[in-house]
Amino acid sequence: MRGRFAPSPTGRMHLGNVRSALLGWLQARAAGGAFLVRIEDLDRARCKPQFVEDLYEDLRWLGLDWDETPLVQSARDDVYREAQARLEREGLIYPCFCTRAEIARAASAPHGLSEEGPRYPGTCANLTAAQVSERSRTRAPAYRFRARPGEVRFVDDLMGPFVQDVQALVGDFVVRRNDGVASYQLAVVVDDADSRITHVLRGDDLLSSTPRQLQLYEALRLPAPAFLHVPLVLGEDGKRLAKRDGAFALAELRARGRPREHVLGLLAAWSGLGDGSPVDLPALVARFDRDVLPHAPVVAREAQLLDALGLR
Repeated sequence: MRGRFAPSPTGRMHLGNVRSALLGWLQARAAGGAFLVRIEDLDRARCKPQFVEDLYEDLRWLGLDWDETPLVQSARDDVYREAQARLEREGLIYPCFCTRAEIARAASAPHGLSEEGPRYPGTCANLTAAQVSERSRTRAPAYRFRARPGEVRFVDDLMGPFVQDVQALVGDFVVRRNDGVASYQLAVVVDDADSRITHVLRGDDLLSSTPRQLQLYEALRLPAPAFLHVPLVLGEDGKRLAKRDGAFALAELRARGRPREHVLGLLAAWSGLGDGSPVDLPALVARFDRDVLPHAPVVAREAQLLDALGLR
């Protein structure tokens, strides 16, 4: 087994991020496998080098080690371009000059997935070479993958069977943005394949993107990993924790001098692996069982946090 944790360095890690890291680490270590870290820093405006060092520090403090030098996505554009060229040679991608506003205004663009916006209606799917040349004079293109029609099916290791018709729900999706940056969907597929990742454990906010990634694995003739999507940790307002939620930042807890066993106990309780009592990593490795992981979101209550960590 080879697993990984792939954070974006856009702020200090909160306990929701850390829980995903812990569960991925436990899954790998319980199986006697390798655990890797990857830095997903393609969002150049929000990702900061200091946050990379901060997350390494957080992981080390919690005792979550990794087995290979972390991949850094911002240093791998040549690899993503090579994968893009393979797709282009097979006629599976095309340049798209549409703006978000144009897609939203398209009469045939019903609402799609929230992270993608409206379904892409295929406006640029069949442009001639002359049209591409003309439009390139005024706007740099994005590049879209020609989504295969029909249902994509897979069985998630926690959530069970999942079905999605990518073409019907999302349409042709972006693999390189018009600012020249590779998309998340392409980068994550290429990176996991290059790292020989066999098992991906991540938050269930990414469950709906998995069918797009499976289509890319197939198109690039790469082996797809097994997937396990864990429901998120939410705040008391019902929204996912954000890196601005200081009370739940691991750095804040470390600054208050809380023992890591107390933090691990709280994370274990949120994961069906304990009752909230302090616990160490060897004990969690021994009791790790994916079948006890929750199938619904966990609500992180600040009062619970304060009580569990002895902060009041």
